[in-house]
Amino acid sequence: MNVKERYTSAIDSLFQYTKPLRLRWFRMINFIPKRIRIVTGVLAMTTLMLMSTFFSFSSSWFIFFIIIVCASFFVTYVGIFEGISGIEWVMLFVMPVFLSLALYFAFSLIPVRWLTRIPFLFLFALLFYAVLLTSNIFNIGVERSLQLYRAAFSINYLLQTIIVFAFTIVIASLRVGFLLNGFLLFVVIFFLTFQLIWSVKPSDTNDHSLYLYGLLAGIVMAELFIALSFIPIKINIAALVVSAVFYSLGGVLYHHYNERLFKNIIREYIFVLCFVIVIAFLTIQW
Repeated sequence: MNVKERYTSAIDSLFQYTKPLRLRWFRMINFIPKRIRIVTGVLAMTTLMLMSTFFSFSSSWFIFFIIIVCASFFVTYVGIFEGISGIEWVMLFVMPVFLSLALYFAFSLIPVRWLTRIPFLFLFALLFYAVLLTSNIFNIGVERSLQLYRAAFSINYLLQTIIVFAFTIVIASLRVGFLLNGFLLFVVIFFLTFQLIWSVKPSDTNDHSLYLYGLLAGIVMAELFIALSFIPIKINIAALVVSAVFYSLGGVLYHHYNERLFKNIIREYIFVLCFVIVIAFLTIQW
């Protein structure tokens, strides 16, 4: 028996040994209604966020970074549970993880007191519940012609814009240099655009064209963020500009991938973008 055969035999033995445990786990999870699992997951993540506010951000952020990533992944897995395969192991978890991290880091910029904790926790619970519902809809494979899918896609798109706004403020507040600013935003935009375009036609197969859309959006947004680093503009206004550009660019890429990119659609996104840019231009302090 060669090395490959021994390795395959060991894997098969491991799966056979753990099969009873996996069957009991599946039965236990499926016994609990999905709605209850999602609500329980939201309460668990909200409790975790509440706990994080009692620790000094400067000394504990990395620990909570790891905990929040793992917890949001596990909560999402238990919440939607059935039928996850292939690229869905990434796409269905991008939004819960990024939303949790964006709000955690954004809250670190706000004075910590009960007057800010309560609205923050309420907002987080509401948004995290919405993102779990959208991930569940994408997972069960609702037809794109149904109103349920359209609502889920719109909510997902809106939440991505909020995440970009929050991350932009956080990254700009770090003051780590324009190159690192651009790189950090590139990472965020790449994953969000990847997930956005994937949600147009949710599937468990890996479409390599999605990487090109993610790279294109990431590079454009990173270059924009670097350029804004040299303009005397307030951080929140810069975040608004970045969010507007992401909204417009993501919309154009989405319609292009969906083969429905018409002139009137392009005009609508250009109008939104120009409106925000004019507002930003009026706030520049030369």
